Amino acid sequence: MDIIILPLLSVVNIILNLYWWAVVVYVIISWLEAFDIINRYNPSVYNINAFLFRVVEPVLTPIRRFMPSLNGIDLSPLALIIGISFLQMVITRLMLKFV
Repeated sequence: MDIIILPLLSVVNIILNLYWWAVVVYVIISWLEAFDIINRYNPSVYNINAFLFRVVEPVLTPIRRFMPSLNGIDLSPLALIIGISFLQMVITRLMLKFV
């Protein structure tokens, strides 16, 4: 059973790590667009932002229903990053249990 569980948990941990980075890049791009540092009509920026929007927003939308914005500051990405970090810690503990 360890032959299947450990690699599976490792893959899930890698996917969560990639998703964590996708959320961070999505937030940074939204800040850069808000402060007019990058042009949102640039095709490269638009494509990256559109991809990240499709990946990250379906998870952020339910979080926003439960977390109101704090004077215009959206804290849902922070809650998502904390949730991902929590899941990664749980997976790491499970992996140590099976070793």
